[in-house]
Amino acid sequence: MTKTAAPPRPELHVATEGEFKGWQTWIRDSFENHIGPFWHRLEADGSVRCAFRVEKKHLNGSGNVHGGCFMAFADYCLFAIGRNALNGRGVTVNFACEFLDAGHEGELIECTGEVSRAGGSLIFLRGQMASGERLLFTFSGTIKRAKRKSLPQPNA
Repeated sequence: MTKTAAPPRPELHVATEGEFKGWQTWIRDSFENHIGPFWHRLEADGSVRCAFRVEKKHLNGSGNVHGGCFMAFADYCLFAIGRNALNGRGVTVNFACEFLDAGHEGELIECTGEVSRAGGSLIFLRGQMASGERLLFTFSGTIKRAKRKSLPQPNA
């Protein structure tokens, strides 16, 4: 099965320098911009790889990556992994995860995954995060394709 690239979007930013040179991120999501940056790229085999470098702001009071950070990154990954199947906007309607090990400041956290099934309105995905060979977190989720709703017009 041949995969085609999703159409370019103005809210997609490509890094031109640094550790993530050539990687992409979305700049439309204020929350992800605040807690990230999270990155993704298309691999030679057509799969998607996502990553972020753990900074102090990602840590909980015990000095490990905060569980909420892992979950937010996993949600980002759902959309990066499902981008071609989604081909537009969507919303997460289901999310499940397992915390397997802690992440630490300075580590590179990488995520890979796959679309399990893509139907007319729902896309089912799963993924896993690791630091090197150490598996940290697994997850699955469902994205619902979103239809653009027109905003109510004020009465003239």
